[in-house]
Amino acid sequence: MNKKISPLVLVFKYLEIFYSGKKLNNLNSIFADDLKFEGPFYQFNSAAAYIESLEKAPPKGMKFKILKSYEDATSACIIYQFFKGKITTPMAQLFEIESEKIKTIKLIFDTKVFIEHPKDDITN
Repeated sequence: MNKKISPLVLVFKYLEIFYSGKKLNNLNSIFADDLKFEGPFYQFNSAAAYIESLEKAPPKGMKFKILKSYEDATSACIIYQFFKGKITTPMAQLFEIESEKIKTIKLIFDTKVFIEHPKDDITN
């Protein structure tokens, strides 16, 4: 009997790859092809489009501290403090899992701090 991968295991793998800013194509192994990503600044309708965007402007100089995490059989939620330069803000991400792949990601945060410190935004 194969043990199913828990939603939080997939989420923490995503965070590990994303925040490293390296080998972003490894996200293909945990994303559904038709991944839906929705955040305050960006929306994507496929894993390929999201990964391509990350490869063009790799995440760098960012850190996070998990405040809470939750999961059920098909979803997970993480709440964390985000840090980059002068920017620090709480963020939440909701994940839906299907067939042991991340199917949807909804990123939630207040954009005000990014507008106040544009040189420290996530793409720099």
